[in-house]
Amino acid sequence: MGVIAEDEALLKRAVRYLKKLAAQKQEEDSQMTKEEFFARVDEAKQEIADGKGRSFTNIEELDRHIRSL
Repeated sequence: MGVIAEDEALLKRAVRYLKKLAAQKQEEDSQMTKEEFFARVDEAKQEIADGKGRSFTNIEELDRHIRSL
């Protein structure tokens, strides 16, 4: 680490590499891909447009619904 800390170019390379590793780790932790997530969002938007959406009057009602899933 001392060698890297003394060389600015090596330090910048190390930072870029660590950021890349962190991004990969975050993607691995995800339970769905970005494409899957946005497909679900699009599906939900279509359901709302078709009149299939749900609304809640208060947080307790929403909480009961979520817990029932």
